[in-house]
Amino acid sequence: MQRNLATTGALLGGILSVPVITLLYFGERVAALPFVPFDIFDWLARILPGNVITVGIDSIVGLVGLLGLGPTDSSAKLIEQIMALGLFVLGAIVFGALLGYALNRRPGRGLSIGVIGGTVAFLIVAAIELWFGVSRGAWLNLLWLAIIFGGWGITLGLALDGIYAPTVATVTSQERRVALGQLAGGSLLLALVSWGAARWLAPAPGNSGANQPLPNLTAAPTPPNATAVAQATAVPGATAAGATTPVPEATATLTMRERVAAAPGTRPEVTPNADFYRIDINTRPPQVDGATWTLAVAGLFDNAQPLTLNDLMALPAVTQPITLSCISNPIGGDLISASMWTGVRLRDLLNELGLRAEARELAIEATDGFYESVAMADLMDPRTLLVYGMNGETLPVEHGFPLRIYIPNRYGMKQPKWITRIEAIDHQGAGYWVDRGWSAEARPHIISIIDTVAVDAVTAEGAIPVGGIAWAGDRGIRQVEVQVDDGAWQSAILRTPPLGPLIWVQWRYDWPSQNGQHTFRVRATDGTGALQIGEPSSVRPDGATGYHEVTRTIDVTNPVS
Repeated sequence: MQRNLATTGALLGGILSVPVITLLYFGERVAALPFVPFDIFDWLARILPGNVITVGIDSIVGLVGLLGLGPTDSSAKLIEQIMALGLFVLGAIVFGALLGYALNRRPGRGLSIGVIGGTVAFLIVAAIELWFGVSRGAWLNLLWLAIIFGGWGITLGLALDGIYAPTVATVTSQERRVALGQLAGGSLLLALVSWGAARWLAPAPGNSGANQPLPNLTAAPTPPNATAVAQATAVPGATAAGATTPVPEATATLTMRERVAAAPGTRPEVTPNADFYRIDINTRPPQVDGATWTLAVAGLFDNAQPLTLNDLMALPAVTQPITLSCISNPIGGDLISASMWTGVRLRDLLNELGLRAEARELAIEATDGFYESVAMADLMDPRTLLVYGMNGETLPVEHGFPLRIYIPNRYGMKQPKWITRIEAIDHQGAGYWVDRGWSAEARPHIISIIDTVAVDAVTAEGAIPVGGIAWAGDRGIRQVEVQVDDGAWQSAILRTPPLGPLIWVQWRYDWPSQNGQHTFRVRATDGTGALQIGEPSSVRPDGATGYHEVTRTIDVTNPVS
């Protein structure tokens, strides 16, 4: 009987977790109260060892690619949310089993066992919420959680005691099944009512300030010619380590309109905001009100003072075409994007705040608990921006509104979003992912990707356009080569001049088509003359290396004229 009651408790715990989840959803949607399943998952992601997190990341990315679920970032976030809900239900099953076991040891004490169990569950959840910060553990939040989890424990204890306890000898198996069905039906009804009420009563999304047109900038600028590109992206005073690669003289006189056309199917040079990849440590992005947000300034400054978003926007603005990549992007992956980013030069802001000579790094904190420290060479690089704009609008919520940082020639893991605080320090600071075993430098490798083998766009000469992008941080791209099967490497045409020295370059290769199955590979050479690393390596800890390749079956019987 002891095993049966624990099993029944597990079943009831799982059933009752459904209305608990929807009630928590109602509280979050209507009154911005904590949604515990996601918060538990985010908490675990922050406290588990880096190796465990890496295995989880690799598994999710691999699953998305294996099953072809769509864009890696959005698919991975959906998987994380499903995992969070599944983990909560699993915890509820264990919770129910423990209460069933306790009730078997103390028959007839369902109420007291339920109160104790609900209290323990509340204390665990409250500790996790308080761990995230005081604002998320306000008294209203705690009261709501006490009602939810206390009520859950009491309901479960009374249900077990009144229907399934060994002392209830007068209840038949048929009556117990009916009672279980009624309990399951009532749980489902409560869940549906809670979900419907949440959808109906939730306030309309407020205007936090995200996704708004930037003042005096109605669209992302597109330089009309090579001269304008050079003027818009020139970096006065850049050090040798941060020097940009000039546009080759052979193409410097080309206008943007005279550049070779991209191969059909090649990704756009500038990624729309909605398509820009999103990787962060949250199941859902933090919501920040731009009207009340301030950037706290502390540490080794003579004129430290908090700054509002309007304060930052009042400073001279810089717009740069920028490519950003995630360090966990596999070869040929889609965790890389490019956009026009607008912000203030960090160097200029630090000088206005009176950065002291003894400062060595700038520690940055974000509202989601992410942190990073920026070295002095990057602080003084005029290309390093505190970014508030993306493609002519204020940052979207998903991409760091109201403020993030851009540091040239670094992977995204070094570039916090949703920044709330900066502190000038006289020592080497910590980094969230560095502390979890990832690269301390996080400098991007040369990458090249095949976006398309355009079999539906055969040229009059019978050639099939092959195209994609290549990128090497701030080092530029000198050459891209394509290999078909095991043949010789052939030079592709670069779409030069690029929009800027910090953005990827599109390339095109018109391949003399041959029917059959063929494998296409690509490699790039950066502006310093370094060839892309061909030996495959995993993403951890320094980013993936290797050549991207795709295999296609070609059947061209009627070339397009």
